Amino acid sequence: MFSIQKWKCSWPLVTTIASIIALVSVVHLFLLPVVPSFDYFRAPQVQNSCVPINGSVEGDKDIVKKKPLTVLDLDVRFPSDLHKAVVYRAAPWKAEIGRWLSGCNSITTAVKVVEKIGGKSCKNDCSGQGICNRELGQCRCFHGFSGEGCSERLNLNCNFPGSEDQPYGRWVVSICSAYCDTTRAMCFCGEGTKYPNRPVAEACGFKINLPSEPDGLKLADWTKADLENILTTNGSKPGWCNVDPAEAYTSKVQFKEECDCKYDCLWGRFCEVPVLCTCINQCSGHGHCRGGFCQCENGWYGTDCSVPSVLSSIREWPRWLRPAQISVPDNAQYAGDLVNLNTVVEKKRPLIYVYDLPPEFNSHLLEGRHFKLECVNRIYDDRNATLWTDHLYGSQMALYESILASPYRTLDGEQADFFFVPVLDSCIITRADDAPHLSMEVLKHIWKHMGLRSSLTLEFYKKAYDHIVEQYPYWNRSSGRDHIWSFSWDEGACYAPKEIWNSMMLVHWGNTNSKHNHSTTAYWADNWDKISSDRRGNHPCFDPDKDLVLPAWKRPDANALSSKLWARPLEKRKTLFYFNGNLGPAYENGRPEATYSMGIRQKVAHEFGSSPNKEGKLGKQRTEDVIVTPLRSDNYHEDLASSIFCGVMPGDGWSGRMEDSILQGCIPVLIQDGIFLPYENVLNYESFSVRIGEDEIPNLIKILRGFNETEREFKLANVQKIWQRFLYRDSILLEAERQKTVFGHVEDWAVKFLQLSEDDVFATFIQVLHYKLHNDPWRQQLAHPKKEFGLRQECLIRSK
Repeated sequence: MFSIQKWKCSWPLVTTIASIIALVSVVHLFLLPVVPSFDYFRAPQVQNSCVPINGSVEGDKDIVKKKPLTVLDLDVRFPSDLHKAVVYRAAPWKAEIGRWLSGCNSITTAVKVVEKIGGKSCKNDCSGQGICNRELGQCRCFHGFSGEGCSERLNLNCNFPGSEDQPYGRWVVSICSAYCDTTRAMCFCGEGTKYPNRPVAEACGFKINLPSEPDGLKLADWTKADLENILTTNGSKPGWCNVDPAEAYTSKVQFKEECDCKYDCLWGRFCEVPVLCTCINQCSGHGHCRGGFCQCENGWYGTDCSVPSVLSSIREWPRWLRPAQISVPDNAQYAGDLVNLNTVVEKKRPLIYVYDLPPEFNSHLLEGRHFKLECVNRIYDDRNATLWTDHLYGSQMALYESILASPYRTLDGEQADFFFVPVLDSCIITRADDAPHLSMEVLKHIWKHMGLRSSLTLEFYKKAYDHIVEQYPYWNRSSGRDHIWSFSWDEGACYAPKEIWNSMMLVHWGNTNSKHNHSTTAYWADNWDKISSDRRGNHPCFDPDKDLVLPAWKRPDANALSSKLWARPLEKRKTLFYFNGNLGPAYENGRPEATYSMGIRQKVAHEFGSSPNKEGKLGKQRTEDVIVTPLRSDNYHEDLASSIFCGVMPGDGWSGRMEDSILQGCIPVLIQDGIFLPYENVLNYESFSVRIGEDEIPNLIKILRGFNETEREFKLANVQKIWQRFLYRDSILLEAERQKTVFGHVEDWAVKFLQLSEDDVFATFIQVLHYKLHNDPWRQQLAHPKKEFGLRQECLIRSK
């Protein structure tokens, strides 16, 4: 409730406060019954997460008075199995991790956190071309606008200046021959055509040269525009900008096949259907998604419009800010033309503060994507129904969305245990050559980048570091050790700038550099060996003492869940060992680089290949129950579920083979020395996987045949215990919740995932943060001047 005392202030301020009071004073009467509950969707995730023991100082004293605390003998209560793992919540944790989580789970203590609801204003209210961050009073400008008040219009050309040899210039994004929208560097048909907003992406606007060989590829001639065809109104010519979709669908007119509907927010062969764009958390219901950037409603801000200001309606506040007691501070002062409100919320640790970075690190990378599937885990069809993508990098967006909507999120950095820095490098990976604000073509001429995406990405993280150090006070209190960064690149955090290496890195590639101590990618633009040590330092790619390998994104497959392929028993798995993927230069359509997969896949194929290579040869030790093939499977998941052991080998850095194996219940066989797989520093891999040294590849099948039936059953059973930890179920159910709000019903795929109950990727991530929160030695000396809780080194429970 409000706590209002005597103020010494002006009448205008009193009037402002009175208006706010009138708005929010109904909170206890109306807030809880009016706001709809979606606990149906996400409660299992919260319930299954390990709960910390630390509470307020006063709370701890009360417990001591009522009943003494004793140290639990965890060795007795939670003995290890033969493989030194403690099964906790159906997961074979490493002994020290599992014991800690098991012991701490018996106490639940919530702490009261003061969330500050901001009221700072921005210059000119961002001129209608951006969103005001009410915490900092800074504008977050839309694509194509800049300046303190977003009043400066940028000129983002589609093409570089032309020359005699290249009249349309060099490629920037889609090298436009028609109308260029210079706020986004996107190409459209433009005025004077029947469909001016129809995209003219990539090869659409240029002449196409037919192949010189029968099976050759068509090639675009970037020096010759094809306006005569794309702008034609003659139905006998292959047009585009004036083609009526209905006539084209009935084959009454021709259209240029090289033209396509690649831009986000549009659907149909001719982009004739406007659909939902893809934004972070779809703007949380408090904004409009404009091609990846959330245009928030008045009173809301943040990359997903989930942060309320004093102008928002309290009854619409997100769940992570409810239920709340709201008070106007005794020393209320102007913050621009508004005030800040203090909201007291009960939360459970760990508390995570999420930086609201400038859009160049996230929203701009999503806005104006020139291929709608880039760096996202979903798009929307002509019914605005969710279409999940196969984009492995979609995990970064999934985790980011879960953190933003999590009950562990806090707006109070002084109370926070961890700080999440959201740089969407997954978009830099896929857009480094096509996003105008990345300007890789220009950066190729700057010595420090040398055309390397790895170097460019390092620069992005360094700029994010500079921003949070300049704008926020939180970094220096721990030299960044309580900060969390996400690196989704093929080689993980290998090219993290030296300034942030103290932080926790979330990666898909756990290379300790103990053996492979240089860049392992076969793609030259991602090589980091050439990055100078004064920028990168000399750190490894992964430190198991502080970092965490997370699973890659896999498209939610409701059919696989219905078939329960993950639960298929041993007697129905007839293939001993299975691997399907690119096997390198010895095979048709294989990657030509000898360095691909660090040569590992090639060695396995040389010994056990089940498909002929270019010379018509099979593997030296080819056997009937071993499949090692580059041929695409018609039913990949079924093949995995029919196998006992499945190969997990690198591609260009990490690959998604670990997730493929686990999600179909196959025992993973890890062949990559010195490289950690997802959760390997917290889960006991010996209990559910097999690790084969690279030098042992010739003995691979002999080793696998050496496991007896009991051992195979044991490992398969443990795979079945932990497979849900490789699912981004929380993100999936967030989307189900959004779709239910819009359409009033639950999608079929959501029903299947709602039936799952074990901890997923996000729950596991939170559990690891619990462990770090209580077991990092440096936290003993860490000063939190405004925190009201004590950290303990040991798990304490009430004696019985």
